[in-house]
Amino acid sequence: MSHSDRGVDTLTSGRAHQHPEPISGASYSAVELLPNSNVLMLDQRRLPMQEKYEVLTRPDDVGAAIREMRVRGAPAIGIAAAYGIALAAACTRGDGAAFLAEMERVTSLLAATRPTAVNLSWALTRMRATWSAVADRDHTSRLMLVATAARDIHIADVRACKAIGALGAVHVPDGATVLTHCNAGALATGGYGTALGVIRAAHEAGKRVRVLADETRPLLQGARLTAWELSRDGIAVEVITDSMAAHFMKKEKIACVIVGADRIAANGDVANKIGTYGLACIARAHGVPFFVAAPTSTVDLATPTGDGIVIEERNEEEVTLSDSRTRTVPDTVHARNPAFDVTPAELVTAIFTEHGEARAPFGQALAACVGSGHGAKVR
Repeated sequence: MSHSDRGVDTLTSGRAHQHPEPISGASYSAVELLPNSNVLMLDQRRLPMQEKYEVLTRPDDVGAAIREMRVRGAPAIGIAAAYGIALAAACTRGDGAAFLAEMERVTSLLAATRPTAVNLSWALTRMRATWSAVADRDHTSRLMLVATAARDIHIADVRACKAIGALGAVHVPDGATVLTHCNAGALATGGYGTALGVIRAAHEAGKRVRVLADETRPLLQGARLTAWELSRDGIAVEVITDSMAAHFMKKEKIACVIVGADRIAANGDVANKIGTYGLACIARAHGVPFFVAAPTSTVDLATPTGDGIVIEERNEEEVTLSDSRTRTVPDTVHARNPAFDVTPAELVTAIFTEHGEARAPFGQALAACVGSGHGAKVR
């Protein structure tokens, strides 16, 4: 942890300069921008045992936090990067040339942190349009405009999640058991969540929903984060190991599988946390609908198929060590650790976005959804 990281115990106490209610709309947030443009971030590595926030005062610290998965989930990564740019604007008081040089440096640093989640480059592209246009303004003006642009990304994501939730909840029957993988909740987004947003919306509509959460090895985002979120909301949740999914598909009536996404190719191939592809295969074998919930910022129309998606390969110690201390693999044996896999479009029943539901043929349907967002393009 860098010298600029000061742990605080709650979101309220973390808002040292009293900001209005968090943009997340919840009692917890993955990341928020403080009024002084410092970045308030929940260290998700500590959950569920400790809800600890830290205040980041340098843009390079935001990059480190994204890379180390203190913040994770494609939309939340994009928002964190946008706030990193706002922090860089606050820290840069030079003339226009110096401002542009520092913005370029920080943008490149942030872009290199996580290669698979397209929301990262999407958010940085949007922020570039702002900071490149305000370089000749005074420090106060450009800081205000850059910070506003970053908060707008956060606000739009929360709205998108709620729209996704309302759309997807229609497909969740009363009394349903839903299986999910990794964490696609408020912790992975600006607030409310994508896959968990669908579950939340169904619950809020009065439907009885029960969730089976894959533990999601090797970092246990399902066991640590999804279970934490749903239990706080009073939604029935049980954790299963990833290898139990087929068993429960066969033995119990699973209404559907709902997952999030880190990048969706133009043809509907979906990159998500490692293990999603296998889960989709199991769902197809058992005739269980497989739904993906994601904002259009996750749709990459510039990548034709999933074959073009870069898969992040993380440190093998995430696999070989338990609790970052106890080695579970012989010293002479190495481990593989791809963070994501790609589920072919033909295994996906539907993709829920804030601008509508996409079904096969996904190419045309996804382009229409993205086009509904005022012609937004990923790159």
